[in-house]
Amino acid sequence: MGQYIPDNDQYPLEDQLKTLADDELLDFWEEAQMLDRPLGENAEPVNVTPLEYERIILQELMLRSCMRGAGPR
Repeated sequence: MGQYIPDNDQYPLEDQLKTLADDELLDFWEEAQMLDRPLGENAEPVNVTPLEYERIILQELMLRSCMRGAGPR
């Protein structure tokens, strides 16, 4: 499964997502949907904007879809 490296400015999220297979990208999207849900009473708040993750993931999925549709004819 893919893993996001949040403290590594050398590899932005957009570049990290390009290395994931489609199923890994969809798994990451599913996990991003859970970021804003509390994990329990003592859970630390997550300092990530779930909508930003979703936007970047959907952008990558749309790009991949367009690339498949623009294949050789």
